[in-house]
Amino acid sequence: MTARRRLFLDDAVGERRGVVWLDGRPERLLLARDGDAGAPGPGAVVVARVARVEKGLGVVFLEGPGGVSLIVARAALPDGAGQGRFVRVQVLAPARRDKAASGRVLQVDAAPPRWITPTPELAERLQGFAPGAEIETGAGAREAADHAVEEALAIEFPLRGGGRLTVEQTRALVAVDVDMGTSAGADDRASATRTNQIALTETARLLRLKGLGGLVIVDLAGKGHNGPVLMEAVKAAFAADQPGVAVGPISKFGVLELTVPWRSAPVAERLLGPDGRPDALTAALAMVREIERAAQPGRQVTALCAPDVAAAAASLAAGLTARIGPRFTITPQPARGRGEREVFAR
Repeated sequence: MTARRRLFLDDAVGERRGVVWLDGRPERLLLARDGDAGAPGPGAVVVARVARVEKGLGVVFLEGPGGVSLIVARAALPDGAGQGRFVRVQVLAPARRDKAASGRVLQVDAAPPRWITPTPELAERLQGFAPGAEIETGAGAREAADHAVEEALAIEFPLRGGGRLTVEQTRALVAVDVDMGTSAGADDRASATRTNQIALTETARLLRLKGLGGLVIVDLAGKGHNGPVLMEAVKAAFAADQPGVAVGPISKFGVLELTVPWRSAPVAERLLGPDGRPDALTAALAMVREIERAAQPGRQVTALCAPDVAAAAASLAAGLTARIGPRFTITPQPARGRGEREVFAR
């Protein structure tokens, strides 16, 4: 059966959220905020200077315009291409927390540093996942984006048939645990195979949704795994991530290892602070969307929130006024935590 994808674009105050929907579930979440200008995103082409060659690691570190750091494979450069030379690079994955952006070399000995082509617009990137599909907007798109954000930040997921999946990112890898839950049947091996097939399909979708890549370790459910069947499941599940996916054999401990290319920044890094909670801007953007939703004709909206959320919302006030008029008040209350806002209309 051919997978069916739908595209949604929520154009909110201060933030645009693109969502790819796969067979009724969110598969990708693209975020673009008003303050994102400056750093190259996927698809951008830049000219950068070779800053350092790490022969032992097989990589080259580049310095792009504005001090942007990029990393490319050393094999992409001819022998002798050393520090100071300029190369034209297409960005494949944006920078992550404590990690440089990655790219592929298009040309060596390029012109002096400058942007050649900027990051494609969000709508263009979104359309690339389902060429020819209509991009849906409006209330349905906002609902789809809200759901995608909630799922992208979750850790545990129920599986069809009664199993359970856990996906957690660490500094070194992404750890995935598959649990049989209530899916066990009379034939334990057959039940485990079904659960693992479903889990591998969901793992691929969730990694794309969360914007995760790198080394992925999957602790499969059950024992005595049907290797050929599960390898076919992995191949089908990660087909959308090719080229670049590498899969290892299932170990005697029931662990499957694979690597997935980084092609986006983790959603959690965009939305959460170092403490794992939504940062002030994320909370402010959500509050502004809630104010807009509550602003029925003729009604005045009041929002009560933490002081840092109110401060972050100040930069969004003009955009919100342009949409609903000056019919809202944002009041900081020191006793409130960042997630303890209250929005009401009268």
